[in-house]
Formats: sequence, structure tokens, C-alpha cells
Amino acid sequence: MLFEFVANHDFNFLSSFAQKFNIPFDGEKLIIPASLGEGSIRKIDLGPEFKLLLHQYTFKEEFVLKCVAPDDNHDIITILFHCNEDLAKLSIDGHAQIQFSKNTDAAVQITSSILDSETRFPANKEINFTVVGIRASLLSSLLSTDKPNNAIQMVTSGSPDFLFYESMSQDMRKLLHQLADTKEEINLSPFYYKIRVQELLYLLFEKLLKRQQRPVHKADIEKLFVVRAAVLSDLSNPPRLEDLAKMADMSETKMRDLFKQVFGNSIYNYFQKARMEEAAFKLKQAGYSVSEVGYQLGFSNLSHFSRLFEKHIGVKPKKYASGK
Repeated sequence: MLFEFVANHDFNFLSSFAQKFNIPFDGEKLIIPASLGEGSIRKIDLGPEFKLLLHQYTFKEEFVLKCVAPDDNHDIITILFHCNEDLAKLSIDGHAQIQFSKNTDAAVQITSSILDSETRFPANKEINFTVVGIRASLLSSLLSTDKPNNAIQMVTSGSPDFLFYESMSQDMRKLLHQLADTKEEINLSPFYYKIRVQELLYLLFEKLLKRQQRPVHKADIEKLFVVRAAVLSDLSNPPRLEDLAKMADMSETKMRDLFKQVFGNSIYNYFQKARMEEAAFKLKQAGYSVSEVGYQLGFSNLSHFSRLFEKHIGVKPKKYASGK
């Protein structure tokens, strides 16, 4: 099940989605028919150039959401908050896929309008994500910071090519649940939603403001995806920064800084997190023993593997495998 669209300035997601799949809607809410699955998509206008979309549905088939960049750049910023329990897959400008859910470092994505994206959601799994669209100048006015770092400057200046990933805090999750669960008929609902979304933006950009940033352009983003693919290509061997820097044609310092800026973690920590997620999959889904998984992922010391697994997953591998 594919929905492809061009993210033009005047694009209306609900009406286009309804037309594509022949679904009636009332202008503000679309109900998914039983033939496709169940759930809804809701649109809430928060003001001029300030929109909120709440996606809550389950489809019988894999759902592919493909966004094509428009020919002309516009300064509408798109912020996606993913609240899915199950992993979905995202690719930007045709590069290697990133797996994400509400628990990953890529739970929140902040993008300009110029980047293509393709998101794949599994069949028969609940899909729950929130999209905020806001004009750069309005966001700049809301933030009103006297000392913006490079990331904030890039986002609020209407720069044509940027991409940031961020993890989701517990406070963000709480707000997103409140937005999703709020009854549509509450009094002063536009005012309520606007306050909640502004609070959500505050929590997100407070985190982004703490990062040490430098500008990231589309060419650099493409190189970083090549680096990321190399990091994940062999989870049994830690990456060598010197080799990665040559591959990306960057200095090691620039590569490290930009990688952390875009993916929200250092290269080594990103590798170890992916390594432990792969270990968790092998233990529970593939049925390997703890020792088999440890050796497959390059650990000669199984005690070290066990400590690292517990640090990232929260329990020891043997207990995780048993499901107790």
C-alpha cells in the first residue's frame, strides 16, 4: 500500500490521501475504512502556516509513505514525532534505511522541504505518529532565543537542506499521548492543542539547543548516510574512524561532529547500540544462545558482552532470551 506525494507549500495531506484511496472525509478527520484497516488521521489548524496531523491507524498491508521534495524550496519545517512501539524503516534521499520507534535515537525527525523520504510501516501493527508543520519565521518568533546555536539558526532561517534526529524524552511522550487521546469535542480545543504543541516544540528545541552544532548541507548528509551504512555493515567489528573519514572525504573531527549532530549519538555509541539491538533480535527472534550471539558479534569475553547488553537493553542476555 503506497501513498506518494509532493510536499508542495499548499499540499493537503488529508484530501490527497482520501482521493488516492477513495475515502470520504469531513475536512478535518479521515476514518480508515475496514477494507484497508482501522484508525484515523486528524488535522488541526493551529494558525497560519502552523498545522498538526495526528496519525493513528493499523493497515492490513505494509504501508509505504513516500514524500517527494518539491522543485522549489519553501520554508515550512516538518517535525515528525514517532510513537510506534514496533520498528518502522525510514530512508532519506534513497540512502540506507534507518529503523526507528519511540525508543530509538531517531524517534524525532526535523527536516526541510527539499529532502525526499520513504517510510515503511509493517502490516497489522499500530502506527502512531504526530506531524507538526510550521513556517520557519513563525518558529523563530516562538523560540525567541538570543543565543541560537548553528542548528537552531539553520532550522529557523529557512535553510533549504537540513536533517536532524533526536530521541524522545518522557515529557515529550506524555504530551504526545495527551494530544492523541484528547476528545475532539473539548471546549477551546484549538487553544488547547496550540498550547500543547508549543510545549512540545519547547522540549524538542531545548534539547537541540544543547548540542554543539555546525551547518549540515545536503552533500554532507549524503556522505553521513554512507558512513552510517558502513558502520552497520559489520556489527562484529568496531568501525575505524580513519577508514570512515576517508570514505566520507571528511576530516575525522568534522565527520564525528556531523554524525552526532544528525544521528544524535557518537559513531561508536551508535555502533554499540545497533550491535546490542541485533543481539536482542538474535536471542529472542532467531533463537541463538547467549554464547553464539556474543561470538557472532565479535565478543571474545562473554562477561563483557553480558555487561554491555544489560547497559543497553536493561536486563542480562540470558534473562532477556528466556522472556522472564
